[in-house]
Amino acid sequence: MAREINYCEITEEIKNYTDISINNLRIDPALYGKYDVKRGLRDINGKGVLAGLTKIADVKAYNVEDGEMIPCDGKLYYHGYDIEKIVDGFVSEKRMGFEETTYLLLFGELPTKEQLTLFNQQLIKYRDLPTSFTRDVILKAPSKDVMNSLARSILTLYSYDECAEDVTIENVMRQSLQMIARFPRLCIYGYQAFKHYHEDQSLFIHAPLPELSTAENVLYMLRPNCQYSEMEAMILDMAMVLHADHGGGNNSTFTTRVVTSSGTDTYSTIAAAVGSLKGPKHGGANIKVSMMFDDLKEKVKKWSDEKAIEQYLSDALDKKGFDKSGLIYGMGHAVYSLSDPRATLFKQYVEKLSKDKGMEEEFKLYEAVERLAPQIIGEKKRMYKGVSANVDFYSGLVYKMLDLPDEMFTPIFAIARISGWCAHRIEELIGNGKIVRPAYKNVIDTREYAHIDKR
Repeated sequence: MAREINYCEITEEIKNYTDISINNLRIDPALYGKYDVKRGLRDINGKGVLAGLTKIADVKAYNVEDGEMIPCDGKLYYHGYDIEKIVDGFVSEKRMGFEETTYLLLFGELPTKEQLTLFNQQLIKYRDLPTSFTRDVILKAPSKDVMNSLARSILTLYSYDECAEDVTIENVMRQSLQMIARFPRLCIYGYQAFKHYHEDQSLFIHAPLPELSTAENVLYMLRPNCQYSEMEAMILDMAMVLHADHGGGNNSTFTTRVVTSSGTDTYSTIAAAVGSLKGPKHGGANIKVSMMFDDLKEKVKKWSDEKAIEQYLSDALDKKGFDKSGLIYGMGHAVYSLSDPRATLFKQYVEKLSKDKGMEEEFKLYEAVERLAPQIIGEKKRMYKGVSANVDFYSGLVYKMLDLPDEMFTPIFAIARISGWCAHRIEELIGNGKIVRPAYKNVIDTREYAHIDKR
């Protein structure tokens, strides 16, 4: 009988190949300074290399006074509107805001009541998946990671679209609205398939209800009993608004624009963005925050013991604790220094939710880490700017309070960010016309080729 191959086995051959690759592909870090290479497309002050123009979103972290950059509390704008004002607007009127925000991102203006009603009707119309798609695609060979399941579903939808390759603005708009409407089902059904086939849980598939908003339907479809409170739906809706866009420079949106610039189809573009968002340095960071706090609560038995918390954080930075990455997840941002406006908004509502959920002690632990971590990071690392909690810091706690499974944290980010991705794809198609192609400096000398018997 032939031995079954273990395709995940790291053999001695693979180890040898890895050693060779590392030895020959490693770049001396000093060369980045020598050739003035902007690693991560950011300069030494953390300012991004200007690669394009956009009207969709703006991130502000400093004011310029007499030619000097002065850090300020972070601001986020969608088409010129302050995100804080947008949130205050729909929250004060006790209504959901994600659909309105999606309209703003796609079309550049806030909708009237009539325009919003028609837009919602269009999204409802597009929520349906192709016949048997759930059975034939999502429930077959389910992935252990919902983001991979989502990417596969997106690429498979290409096969169901007779105009998949058409990149006219009208067709891409149609595809975008369908993608925005379908993402909740693709993610949640992918999660249910995972739980059933990989963890032997009961399988239940709830279809979305036309009268419910996107946030309400996420909770409705995700929970076995379909029940949720008004506050839960409101906070999830606000979380989606805060995650809907963050300018053209974030990794997944830049991926969207880079791939769009090649002229490829919408499905390939959005699948690439999903792959980017999955990364633990981007959309997957909220899971890492949650995992880090689970580890912290296990190691520090008395949550009010700030000395023990400081030691835990110090060990994490020294690569001695948690995942030995040298990171305190949820702290710091590529742009913001004094504060991330999304985290600031989140914190206000997290505190209220913690009281409703009886999780005030856990909230206080998060506050302690938020206060202590910047001091420790500042002492241990040479930072060019301040460090503050980012949106991932509190979003993980929010999702935990909403009883959302860890496996859905990043997919919910995707359900929100698809609105921004589609807006940036359309803007790229309208205005750029050039393929994005940065330069890389070669740092190895030319060598003479030797025939195989002389090597």
